[in-house]
Amino acid sequence: MAADAFDDLRVLELGGGVSAAFAARLFADHGAECVKLETPGGDWTRRRGPFPEASPDPERSGLYLALNAGKRSVSLDLTSASGQGELRRLLAWADILVHNLPAAEAEPLGLSPEALEALRPDLVTLSITPFGATGPFADYQATELTVSAGGGWASLCPAATGREDLPPLKVFGHQCAFMSAVAGATAAMAAHHEAKTSGVGEFIDFSEQAYTTSVLENAMPQYSYRGEVATRYGTRLLIPWKIFECKDGHLYIGCMEEDQFERLVEVMGNPEWAEMEVFASQRGRGENQDLVHQFVQEWLAEQEVFEAFHKLQAHRVCAAPVMRLAQIADSEHLAARDFFAEVEHEEAGRVVHLAPSAMTSRGRQPIRRGAPALGAHNALLAHGLPARAPRAKADTPARPLEGVRVADLSWAWAGPFCAMNLAHLGADVVRFESQGRPDLYRRLPVHPPGVERTLNTTGMFNQWNQGKRSVCVNLAEAKGRALLLDYIAQCDVVVENFATGVMDRLGLGYEVLAERNPGIILASISGYGETGPLKNYMGYGPSIPPLTGLSAATGFVDGPPSEIGISMPDPTAGITTAFEVCAALEKRRATGRGVHIDVSLWEATAAFSIEAWMAFAMTGAEPERAGNRDPWMSPHGIFPTRGDDEWISIACEDEAGWLALCEELAPELGGDERFATLADRKRNEAALEEAIRAGTSERERWELTQALQARGIAAFPSQSAGDLAADPQLEARSFFERLPHPEVGEQTHAGIPFRLRRRPNGVRFAAPELGADTETVLGEVLGMTPGEVQALREAKVLY
Repeated sequence: MAADAFDDLRVLELGGGVSAAFAARLFADHGAECVKLETPGGDWTRRRGPFPEASPDPERSGLYLALNAGKRSVSLDLTSASGQGELRRLLAWADILVHNLPAAEAEPLGLSPEALEALRPDLVTLSITPFGATGPFADYQATELTVSAGGGWASLCPAATGREDLPPLKVFGHQCAFMSAVAGATAAMAAHHEAKTSGVGEFIDFSEQAYTTSVLENAMPQYSYRGEVATRYGTRLLIPWKIFECKDGHLYIGCMEEDQFERLVEVMGNPEWAEMEVFASQRGRGENQDLVHQFVQEWLAEQEVFEAFHKLQAHRVCAAPVMRLAQIADSEHLAARDFFAEVEHEEAGRVVHLAPSAMTSRGRQPIRRGAPALGAHNALLAHGLPARAPRAKADTPARPLEGVRVADLSWAWAGPFCAMNLAHLGADVVRFESQGRPDLYRRLPVHPPGVERTLNTTGMFNQWNQGKRSVCVNLAEAKGRALLLDYIAQCDVVVENFATGVMDRLGLGYEVLAERNPGIILASISGYGETGPLKNYMGYGPSIPPLTGLSAATGFVDGPPSEIGISMPDPTAGITTAFEVCAALEKRRATGRGVHIDVSLWEATAAFSIEAWMAFAMTGAEPERAGNRDPWMSPHGIFPTRGDDEWISIACEDEAGWLALCEELAPELGGDERFATLADRKRNEAALEEAIRAGTSERERWELTQALQARGIAAFPSQSAGDLAADPQLEARSFFERLPHPEVGEQTHAGIPFRLRRRPNGVRFAAPELGADTETVLGEVLGMTPGEVQALREAKVLY
């Protein structure tokens, strides 16, 4: 293996669409030899576009080009004996198989877990499907809309509208598929890392629904700890928090802490209204948020977006412009961080892509080649692909990251989410935290009733820190920093999401860590990144979608740009970093060297907007807000059903699906000339949706789901946190964790979104009490005695 690439790693990709393709591209970005196996008709993303001209060209579809950069394409007829024989040769060649085929399609091809284990016991297989390969809904038809509804995200989007009449909303693009791709690739990378030692492969059964449910921010803890159901039409407690209108566009402002509101008022010139007693506290502002937002809106109406953005950020107020793609393309910050990459395509010519989303101390991974033409590399089969030599097998393979030691210095969500996922994969993750500055999530008021409230009883912290241990250390003390440095000297990975520059000021910058431990992997997560002209800007997760084009592209027809319902950039940056950590561990095996990983919430999230970006890069077009509609499917939406705030998602993927929907819902629509073809339905979409609403509104959502699924139509209820807690699919897959905790007992937490076949499953233990493992960890790793630990406690070093 070369020093900086996976030159010897072989990845075979099979299936179609976004999830498998993006997961495989992550490996290709790092230099793996990635072969994309397509049927003679090609991946459906070749037909989706965007296209540089009006006429579709399967070799110039922007979505396909972006998903498949760096790969090679082999085309086979898998219905033939010869095609299936070639598939077995490719399986003998590969180290990792990535596919998103449903079990009904995978099994006849010899891709069942049992068949793959018999053929290649050392092969790591990542199977990404909407509901997972097992469970009562495993065979359901599904699209991105289905997963967004079934996983609970749509029920929370758009945020804080105050309008129960508006339907749940899917965020622009294929966000659930992209998120699942990165999370699945992380598990596959870790499993491959361990399989090279044990010789034992793995079958990773990954559920997109479960992953989506696992990142619903406060929705699951709020329900499981307090019995409260989060909604898209509820109100917020932290005010102001909204997308406001300026003279020349829209600006997001979110004041999460009291001092930020005080600084906002200062920038506004200390208006008289801000001195009123009713606005003096967060609670008062929350109870009178319409007035607060009105006053802020009046001020912003006279401001220009970017002038206000820079002014507010200079005063450490979290603000972000709702950027169009043309503004993103002109960003000096992103350009300074090499986030744009020109890629040459044989048919499409030179196109500017978004680069791989992680920076490192060695630079950003390059895009090595453009996406391949269909079957462009069939000659590889003729010349023969060398089979991978079998490895000796261990009797009991370890969890993928067992033996990896992680120091978690992060707080809130992005960093802890990264470290939690490393713990899910078997790493020993130790949180270093302090009573003097407890994690924000330890302080949020999400406690179960009847329990004495402490820093250990909040559901937000306990959700995102499962499987970790906790050590108290006071980094304000030199002895505390020295002790932490001693620990890191015997560590593999450090995860942090301090503000840019804090680690250096603490004397814990990468150069210092690497001098003590050349193999250390430092993973830094921040809003804008460790470098660039905006590196010191404040970037909470909710402020990031406006920067990426997601807010501009998400919203109802003729409506304003929308917040996307959850702070998706936090877990997205976290899981992106977790993948990069696993890749760095594999590279370190060959080089002995660690690396500094630099992931920004902005870039990690923008990487999931490639469908919009490629349209702009190839045609100059900006996406229009289309609600739940889709350019290639109609009907495609979320419709009301019988009951209070109960909805169903319906996506007709072809003409057969449309006719089947008519038969079930309203037979007269099948003969209506307004809806005869896809083009007709798109022209008359408002009337079509009104007719469908009339048919769905009197049906019970689960009964209608089952009826439509029986007809082969992708349909599923829009689920709330309360629905998800009782979801039979998630329960059948043992997704929820109910582990004993010393202070809150057995509460329900979202668990791991995949199931392993040959290694242990499930979270190992509940989130830790603050400092609960201080004596144990420092004794194990640094050899400290109980007396030495107690002395440092008394000196407020371990505090």
